[in-house]
Amino acid sequence: MGKKDSKPRGRMSAYAFFVQTCREEHKKKHPNESVVFSEFSKKCAERWKTMSDKEKKRFHDMAEKDKKRYEQEMANYKPPKGEKGKGKKRKRSKDPNAPKRSLSAFFWFCQEERPKVKETNTDLTVGEIAKELGKRWNEVGEELKSKYEKMAAKDKARYDKEIEAYKGKKAKASPSPTKEKAAAKKKGESDDDDESEEAEEVEENEEAEESPEDDDDDDE
Repeated sequence: MGKKDSKPRGRMSAYAFFVQTCREEHKKKHPNESVVFSEFSKKCAERWKTMSDKEKKRFHDMAEKDKKRYEQEMANYKPPKGEKGKGKKRKRSKDPNAPKRSLSAFFWFCQEERPKVKETNTDLTVGEIAKELGKRWNEVGEELKSKYEKMAAKDKARYDKEIEAYKGKKAKASPSPTKEKAAAKKKGESDDDDESEEAEEVEENEEAEESPEDDDDDDE
């Protein structure tokens, strides 16, 4: 996809520009120093609260300029062919007995870090919070990252064990192969297509349920 076809970048708030500036200044002064995210965010929030309107004006001007940029780009933006009017697939009802899908290392990180981001960055939008979490994850040291990778590995082992037991119970409760095949033929669908679609729907439902942005939408 060419650059002209790319969807415009979301607009940033005044506080987001302020945090971005603080981050850049810190990196220039301490290029080899690792950042403790919770402490850095807290300091930014405290500094922002003590700033006068005159000091904040620079960042509000940046936000206003970015807002105009975004609105202009959106006005000229044409979605790629086939994107407009593209409907979502019909969602199947989720089996309440199905095991909860395992979380990745990044999702475990977000669960711990998101409340800190919200607490110290009250002006950030849902999208900006997600971007901030992504930036923080990319800057996490290997030692700390391994902590979340271990949590993810443990959760995956739990899921693998539970899904095997779940599939076993489901197989016992399923109709005989002959009846199942006849039913699928009557509907004009194959068993393989049905199972593939079901697996895909379960995955999509779980990913939406565990997504950081979805959690933030609920908070909004």
